[in-house]
Order: sequence, then structure tokens, then C-alpha cells
Amino acid sequence: MTKPHVELQAPNGRLLTRVSPPDHGWHRALWFAIKYVNGENFWEEVEPFGDQFEVGDGRIEWRRPSGDVVIDETRTVVTDGYVTDWTTTLTPRVDVVLDRTPYTTWGGYGGLTLRGAADWSDTRILVADGSVHRRPEGVPSPWCDLSSDECGLLFLDHPSNVRHPVPWYGATRSRVYGDDGWSNYLNAAFLFHEPLSLRAGEELTLRYRVIAHDGAWAVGTCDRAWTNWAGGDRARSWVDG
Repeated sequence: MTKPHVELQAPNGRLLTRVSPPDHGWHRALWFAIKYVNGENFWEEVEPFGDQFEVGDGRIEWRRPSGDVVIDETRTVVTDGYVTDWTTTLTPRVDVVLDRTPYTTWGGYGGLTLRGAADWSDTRILVADGSVHRRPEGVPSPWCDLSSDECGLLFLDHPSNVRHPVPWYGATRSRVYGDDGWSNYLNAAFLFHEPLSLRAGEELTLRYRVIAHDGAWAVGTCDRAWTNWAGGDRARSWVDG
């Protein structure tokens, strides 16, 4: 089963995402998945792992290898020009533990995830404190911008989300370093530091905005985009210090 996903393009026409590369066939442009639900793998799309099945009207069933549904998801994805708003609500049918591979030299990932284009080179990752990263490993920030001089993608984490500001996990791509497998990869890794337990019927809603843009945006531009979307005193406090 193919996970629902969204492909993204910059205003200059450049395709910024990649679907099902040979090294990780389950990486699908912009998508949402959790590595483990009650210890069962829901990340890769091969037997004997769990998977996601669209059943209509934005509803997705997370089915175990046995076919039993463990999570009902309601997903709304709205794209207006080059702005994509992604809202996911997970409602488990049984008590669940959402988990990840604990980070060592890799790991910690799960949630909203990007696999960027293979030919998009010399990218960098910028976060709200102004620091630039080649490979962020659980760096918390209300937003994260993956971009090159040519174009970029700004990810915004809503202040209502659990564990906001989310830890980011990702990797850039250069013309001179990096293997193909994890290049131009970005994940809003809300499980990076620890699992999350939900009771049967307990809703978990996560909201994100992704903005495709030309050029490499500066901190001030990213801050304004986040504050204009998130709103409220809590949002402004991140910008004002």
C-alpha cells in the first residue's frame, strides 16, 4: 500500500521532493508515518509490517499485519499556491505507545517527514536561534528551513502541537559530501527524545505548515511566516525573545 503523500514545487518551478527512491522506497515526498506502534513497524511498506489505508473523506486506517485497525486517522491537507497546511488527528482504537528507533548515530524519526529531490544540492538547514546545520540531531525550534540559494522549504510547527517546539532531525546535501540515502531529509521528530502513550479514544492532533519559496530565507522572514500563521502571545514570545 502506498502511503498518502504530497509533492512540492518551488515558485521558480523546481521540483523539491522525491518519491520512492531506490534506497528507501517508503520515502514519499512529504508524508506522515510513525516508526513503531505498540512495537510493530508502521514505517516501511513491506510485509510483515503495518501500513496505512485510505478509506475516503480524509480518513486513513492504520492496519496491523493481521488486518486489525489500531489507529484511525483524519488527515486534512490543503495547498494554496506554494503553502501546504497539514493537519493530522490520530485516534487509537486501543491503548498505544508511539515510538521510534532511539537515536545513536541515526534514529529518533517519526511524524511529518520530507524526502527532498536528489539533484537539489548545497542545501542548509536553518532554525530559529539563527544556527545553521548540516545534520540537526534533535534540535528544537518552532520552525525549520531547508534551502539552497535557489529555493527552499520552510516547515512550521504549531504551538498547540505536543512537545512544541519540536526537535528536528534531518540531513542536507552538498555537491561534495553525503550519500544519497538521507540527503535533503527533514523530520518534525516529536518522538525524538521519548515515546508517547495514548489511551484508546484519546485524540492526538498535529498541525504543520510547509512553505515552498525561492531563495534562502533569513531568520526574520521565517519568524514572520511562523508568527503570522501561529498567532497568539505564545507565538510572539519566540520572536520577541
